[in-house]
Amino acid sequence: MMTPAFLSVALLLLVLLPGVPARNDSPESDSAESNSDGSVSAESNSDGSVSAESNSDGSVSAESNSDESISAESNSVESISAEVAPTPNCVTPFSILVSNSVTNAPNKTYSTCVVYRGILLGGMRTLQETNKGFRFTYTEDPNYGPYLQSVNGLKGSTKDRTYWELLVKKANETITLNVGIGAFIPSENDQIILNFKEY
Repeated sequence: MMTPAFLSVALLLLVLLPGVPARNDSPESDSAESNSDGSVSAESNSDGSVSAESNSDGSVSAESNSDESISAESNSVESISAEVAPTPNCVTPFSILVSNSVTNAPNKTYSTCVVYRGILLGGMRTLQETNKGFRFTYTEDPNYGPYLQSVNGLKGSTKDRTYWELLVKKANETITLNVGIGAFIPSENDQIILNFKEY
C-alpha cells in the first residue's frame, strides 16, 4: 500500500534524479528500483515503514517509519533537505531583532531574506523553516491582514496589556511600522525589530 510518506519520498526522488523508476507490485511492499550506476531504490513495507536511496555522487537517502516522520539527506554539491527547501530567488537579506521591553530579556538577532519585493511575513516564514530557534504565530484579520500574535512562545495579551511592536532600523533611524507583517516590504540590510511591550 502506498503511504503518504512513501509518496513524499518518491516525489523527492523524482525531482532529484533523472529517469523514472520502475514499480514492483508485491503484496509485502511497494518498491521502485532503477539501478546500474545511476542507482535509485525506494521501498514501502507492510509495517508502514518507508525507505529510499539513490547513490553515485548525487546521493540521496530518505527514510520514514510508521510514525510518518521523514528524514532526508543529500551529499551532493547542491544540498537539499526534506525539512527545509531553499527559497528560490531570495535576494533581499535583512535581520530580525527580537527584544522584550517588559522583562528586559536578552535580545536575539536572526538573519533571513525575502524574494524581490517580498513581504516581511515571507522572510519570517523562511526564518522559521530554517532556524528551529525562531517561532512565531499570527492571526488573520479580515480587514487588516496578518497580525503578529507571538514570537518564540511569548504571546501578546489584552489582559496583561502586551503586544508585539514592529519597528525597522534603517541606517541611523528607527521607525515604528505603520503596516503589519503582511504588508511591509523589507529593504536590503534592514533590521526589523520585534519588540514585546506594554500599552
